[in-house]
Amino acid sequence: MRDAAALDLEPHAGPPRTALAAAADHCARLLRLCGAAANPGAGRAVHARAVKVGLLASAYLCNNLLSYYAAAGGGGGLREARRLFDEVPAARRNVFTWNSLLSAYAKSGRLADARAVFAEMPERDAVSWTVMVVGLNRARRFWEAVEAFLDMVGDGLAPTQFTLTNVLSSCAAVEAGGAGRRVHSFVVKLGLGGCVPVANSVLNMYGKCGDAETARAVFERMPLRSVSSWNAMVSLDARLGRMDLAVSLFETMPDRTIVSWNAIITGYNQNGLDAKALRFFSRMLRDSSSMVPDEFTITSVLSACANLRMVSIGKQVHAYILTSGMPCVGQVTNALISMYAKSGSVENARGVMDQAVVADLNVISFTALLEGYVKLGDMKRAREIFDVMSDRDVVAWTAMIVGYEQNGHNDEAMELFRSMIRSGPDPNSYTLAAVLSVCASLACLDYGKQIHCKAIRSLQEQSSSVSNAIVTMYARSGSLPLARRVFGQVRWRKETVTWTSMIVALAQHGLGEDAVGLFEEMLRVGVEPDRITYVGVFSACTHAGFVDQGRMYYQQMQDKHSIAPEMSHYACMVDLLARSGLLSEAQEFIRQMPVEPDAIAWGALLSACRVHKNAELAELAAEKLLSIDPGNSGAYSALCNVYAACGRWGDAAKTWKRRKDGAVRKETGFSWTHVRGRVHVFGADDTLHPQREAVYRMAAKTWQDIKKAGFIPDLQSVLHDVDDELKEEMLSRHSEKLAIAFGLLATPEGMTLRVMKNLRVCNDCHTAIKFISKVADREIILRDATRFHHFRDGLCSCKDYW
Repeated sequence: MRDAAALDLEPHAGPPRTALAAAADHCARLLRLCGAAANPGAGRAVHARAVKVGLLASAYLCNNLLSYYAAAGGGGGLREARRLFDEVPAARRNVFTWNSLLSAYAKSGRLADARAVFAEMPERDAVSWTVMVVGLNRARRFWEAVEAFLDMVGDGLAPTQFTLTNVLSSCAAVEAGGAGRRVHSFVVKLGLGGCVPVANSVLNMYGKCGDAETARAVFERMPLRSVSSWNAMVSLDARLGRMDLAVSLFETMPDRTIVSWNAIITGYNQNGLDAKALRFFSRMLRDSSSMVPDEFTITSVLSACANLRMVSIGKQVHAYILTSGMPCVGQVTNALISMYAKSGSVENARGVMDQAVVADLNVISFTALLEGYVKLGDMKRAREIFDVMSDRDVVAWTAMIVGYEQNGHNDEAMELFRSMIRSGPDPNSYTLAAVLSVCASLACLDYGKQIHCKAIRSLQEQSSSVSNAIVTMYARSGSLPLARRVFGQVRWRKETVTWTSMIVALAQHGLGEDAVGLFEEMLRVGVEPDRITYVGVFSACTHAGFVDQGRMYYQQMQDKHSIAPEMSHYACMVDLLARSGLLSEAQEFIRQMPVEPDAIAWGALLSACRVHKNAELAELAAEKLLSIDPGNSGAYSALCNVYAACGRWGDAAKTWKRRKDGAVRKETGFSWTHVRGRVHVFGADDTLHPQREAVYRMAAKTWQDIKKAGFIPDLQSVLHDVDDELKEEMLSRHSEKLAIAFGLLATPEGMTLRVMKNLRVCNDCHTAIKFISKVADREIILRDATRFHHFRDGLCSCKDYW
């Protein structure tokens, strides 16, 4: 194009009107050429020359200049358009002039300026309204676009095809089916149903609104269909899970694009049919050599690989990405990270992340990698990932808290939850259930109550997972009345897990008769028990001594509820029989088991041998247990206890020496109690607690008080070969006694003490705590490794059988 400054635009003396019009028309054509060539410098030169020769008197040329600057966009173009508009006398501005300025602002996303211009317009036509509808739709202000359209037709102006496609797009985006139907009525009224772009927009709107039947009716009535029409219908059926219909339509399509294939592959993936998604992808590669997978195809295929844990296929897809030159950015990168992390190849996932641009990574990929480390138990690396996440959502926070909880890092879980409350998103039901589980493990009743209150305020208490976690938290914190109250409020939901939680709680607290009664009520109201329910019922029968009922329920589980016994059920039955003194029957039950008994089954038999002083069977059980788990120090301790109970001190000493020679470390016993928002942990002969001296003085005083009340230390509980005086001193400093001594010091008189122990409580401590409860006039609730003991007035809820 020649330089605009050299163009002959000079008017001759006294030029006729037609010559000026011709020159203005020539300038307008030059501006259009400048716009097409994207040459802003040449366009401004044309403008300058037109000013110099006095052509701006032409409204036609002014309007073309406005359109040129509006199309140029950017700050410079908008400023020139506004300045030119302001220079045009009001009398020479027509609706085209106003629409040009309006379009300039709307296309640039400056909707506030566009609204101001729109409000000033003395006259509006269909183009004016369409500019506003299109601008609002592109700015994702969908409801405002719909309202603008309705105002437009209210003014009696007929929408164009462009108006209709944009407002239908807005209706689809916000799933405004009612408004979309009104727009559809205008399509029919204007006779535009046969216009393919408009019909496709109608079809897409009904599809996004989930109205499959109307969408299909529109599709069937379309006289002409583009490939987009077919794709919209296939995508709708796939999104609604109607994969048979989607595939049927796909097979009848006259033409297909990658969008068509993606609709089926993504549909299978999103509907849990991941194997079919991979087979369909394989078919695409095999049958359509011209069809090249795009990032949407790859993302769905990697998601299917992740769900199926098929890392080998995922690696092949990764190799294809690298060899094909497909940019490994955005959603492809995130899908790769998720695939590797979910498939257990956490280091590969970390490698992809390290090579990625941080801005491309989303919270989903970070969370997938975090969960991958959590599954491996590598909480340090998981926390590193969590800490570098810039946009942590509730899923990421919850994954980290659950990871700490599942890996036994309860203190870290609680601290992270506190941070979440201070600066993170609102916890969801999964978060609260996880933290309630932590409170249950630590028996933090006060903090558990606070979380219960938060669940009520946020309406999360209505979630099954939260309500069940609340029941369990109160039960495991020793507050059975509160557990029963919450259960009474949620039992109407008739969910198996709710009833099971309460049955297990009652059994653990030694209320076997109540647990069995609740189970019978559960059956009466029609709630189906599951395998865990029966574990709770067998445990209840064990603690209550209901041998015949236990046998009956064992048969009922198989015959009536078609639940095949698992190892947990076998172990419960061994425990039930052995604790009741039926050691031979328990041994025979083990012999007839269709699977090899595990350490729990042999451990139950060994524990019962101590109660019933059967050393010969204890030796067999211990031998079997140690063959399964050679490092089980509890087996040595239990066998020593049996020998001690039978007076076989030499055999006890040999067993203890065998443990030492085998370098089997005795599991350290410790107890803890929760006082004034803090967890206080004690070990035997504890030397670390800051109030150690005061605790020891209280423990010594309590020891003397209960001895005066008739308590006789059980020296047989000490398996060391030392004199009786030292044995007594060792017994007085067991961890649960120290925790109780601290509780007596740190809490008001009459307050219930709650103590937790990681091992089974020994005979001496059990008897001593009965005396303490009477002498100190306190209720003491002790949770050991197997059950709860409620001590009151010198008695225990377990009736001395645990």
